[in-house]
Amino acid sequence: MDEQRVRGGGPPRWGHPGPLPRPGRGGEAEGAPRWPWRSTLVVTVIVLAGSHVAAGRQHGERVTLDPFAYGLLLVASLLLLWRTRHPVAVAFGTSATALLLVGAGYPYGPVFLTVALGCFGAVVAGHRYAAWTAVGMLWAGHLLVAHWLYRWLPPSGDLAASWGQEIAAAAWVVAIAAVSELARARREQWARERAERAQAARRRADDERLRIARELHDVLAHSISVINVQAGVGLALLDTDPEQTRTALTTIKATSKEALGEVRQVLDTLRAPGTAPRTPAPGLDRLPELVRQAAGAGLAVEVRGAAPPLPPGADLAAFRIVQEALTNVVRHSGSRHARVRLATADGALRLRIDDDGPATGAEAGGGGNGLAGMRERAAALGGTIEAGPRADGGFRVLAVLPLGPKEDHR
Repeated sequence: MDEQRVRGGGPPRWGHPGPLPRPGRGGEAEGAPRWPWRSTLVVTVIVLAGSHVAAGRQHGERVTLDPFAYGLLLVASLLLLWRTRHPVAVAFGTSATALLLVGAGYPYGPVFLTVALGCFGAVVAGHRYAAWTAVGMLWAGHLLVAHWLYRWLPPSGDLAASWGQEIAAAAWVVAIAAVSELARARREQWARERAERAQAARRRADDERLRIARELHDVLAHSISVINVQAGVGLALLDTDPEQTRTALTTIKATSKEALGEVRQVLDTLRAPGTAPRTPAPGLDRLPELVRQAAGAGLAVEVRGAAPPLPPGADLAAFRIVQEALTNVVRHSGSRHARVRLATADGALRLRIDDDGPATGAEAGGGGNGLAGMRERAAALGGTIEAGPRADGGFRVLAVLPLGPKEDHR
């Protein structure tokens, strides 16, 4: 995904250094702005043809177009090829060329379209002050020529321009400013929306990776703990009690088969995202099966109480919490007896898993990803997990899961 926005803080603005571009087709750097050939060609035709028409209408009032004038018109139009790569230079270049045409006495015409497009591109690219400086330079230069320097500049006998014409020019500048600022604001809004969508997609992907990691941890930790205990029993009784060894191997086979099925279900969601799982997610209806698996590992589990119907997400979380808690008893407690209590109070499901200890290792009650995974599952539903040693010995896990929907407990 878009990792640059996570670590680099977003894409670089025009005129600011960014990541080195990668080579693309035709030798042009990938991600570099394209050359606007087509639009520039259209503008060039409009400027040249429109200036020719304007010269005919202003015949006798302004200087007739000559090769030098057509050259200036062509330069002003072709500068627009660089408006996405060097917007500031294009804004000043088109303004200076238009001012030169006005100062030389050539007819007023669509050359000012190139100024509008050049300044528009600069504003949209984020160089608003440079764009307004270029337009201000053109307007100030026109005031100077039309009201003072006209005496010494062609055409001869020219009169000062009317102030109505200057007001029209000012209105034209304001219109360019308004449209440019509107386009810039809209583009920034689009950029923010794209960034928000990318961030939301990354957040969903991270949540999905975390969910899969929790599922795999819970499935594998429980199953491998049972298999480890049964393998130890089988090795210890291999010569003295073949029947008990056979029972241990049968338990290992059934547990490993179930674990493979659950791992395959999780991996199927990775291979075909968006498709429905082949089998329903486990829930508290499989608690008797979990008790039998724990018994196969030598842990007697007493279950009291019953849970009401739960949304799928809460049902899965409750099952995994009990599974992880019993797995921790098998792995880290010397007790061979555990108690599971299910109760409903104050609109929440309360799960309590106790063992009498003592702890058999440094990570009594579980550590690392196990308890962290339980807390994440509960927090995702708006619930809580309390886990720690009891005052009278042993270890307790207390989970409180709200029964009310939180985004439907997806």
